[in-house]
Amino acid sequence: MKGIIFVIDGMGDRPMKELGDKTPLESARTPSMDKMVKEGITGIMDTIRPGVRPGSDTAHLTLLGYDPYEVYTGRGPFEAAGVNVDVKPGDIAFRCNFATADDDLVVTDRRAGRINSGTDKIAETINQMKIDDNIEIIFKESDAHRGVLVLRGEGLSDKISDADPKHEGNKPKIVKALDDSEEAKYTADVVNQFVNKSYEMLKDHPVNIERINEGKNPANIVLPRGVGAVPHVEPFEEKYNLKGACVAETGLIKGIAKIAGMDIIDIPGATGGIDTDIDSVHKYIVDTIKSDKYDFILVNVDGADEAGHDGDIFGKRDFIEKVDNIMKDLSEMDDIVLFVTADHSTPVSVMDHTGDPVPVFMKAPGLRVDDITEYGERQAAKGGLCRIRGSDVMYIIRDLMNVVTKFGA
Repeated sequence: MKGIIFVIDGMGDRPMKELGDKTPLESARTPSMDKMVKEGITGIMDTIRPGVRPGSDTAHLTLLGYDPYEVYTGRGPFEAAGVNVDVKPGDIAFRCNFATADDDLVVTDRRAGRINSGTDKIAETINQMKIDDNIEIIFKESDAHRGVLVLRGEGLSDKISDADPKHEGNKPKIVKALDDSEEAKYTADVVNQFVNKSYEMLKDHPVNIERINEGKNPANIVLPRGVGAVPHVEPFEEKYNLKGACVAETGLIKGIAKIAGMDIIDIPGATGGIDTDIDSVHKYIVDTIKSDKYDFILVNVDGADEAGHDGDIFGKRDFIEKVDNIMKDLSEMDDIVLFVTADHSTPVSVMDHTGDPVPVFMKAPGLRVDDITEYGERQAAKGGLCRIRGSDVMYIIRDLMNVVTKFGA
């Protein structure tokens, strides 16, 4: 019996008049998931707790049974680990966006036209940057418009603010120390210099000149955010006595799994967006589940979240339908404990994460099947699993896998 958490990132939503007062999930054609719902049990889940707006990082940590209030220092270390940067204790890591800024450093596009090529060459240039002889700058491109920055050296702190202005039309934020330590003040100054130098180094970069000539937004500035020190996380296999693998598209999710000691399954052609190679995603999910090497698999597909952030109603609905198509094989498997969920809601109307509970369902042998027949936010709220928290998930899955011992005599 294998355990699987299948996360459709950002799938949860709110009713939209454009969809006849339905959510994208409720409006989507999902025969594979509906089949599993009919044969399984449904409910809703507060990934962390009611009303808390989870990040994808804190949500996935919780789903894997780690307390984010104990192990989460920031998103940066997970992003860095996910793109195979060998982060070390004492490193300060950031997730970054390649962005577009004008001559006054006003950010006009936080994602640089969703750039998806040439970022490796831009990263090579960034790695030539010098700020202080005592600080090593390690920069690496991630998927699409994302990258990671690691600062390595003495006297650094993660108690600093972000540079990302969050919205277009603003200059990068001045990074500030969040405590009175000299280490925090020094690190804030280093990051502010990094942002300004990134623009100077990238504004006339050949990749960006070519993008401008093609009518595309240049990736001419780097915006660090999600700072964190590298945390200690108990290895997944030691924690559960299960050999785990992660099949995911984005560096963040891979990084969480890697820091937890899980094997990472890379997916050729995966972009983390609605344009991902869904057939390749399908192949690698199924192959990993069928492998004799693993007892537990974490799956994440990201396009629904991207569409939610972009305010793309129909793109989100259509991507959910694509995911349903690749779940047909899972619907026909009898030897799995499958937990399907979102990590958080990303309503199209908000274009950001919210604390709305997410719809979940389980497929496993011997379940107490409820009478819900369709997968959707409001239907799931009526299901037999009732309302749970993300910290409950690994307990439930392992119980159904028959791999836990009795608590008490």
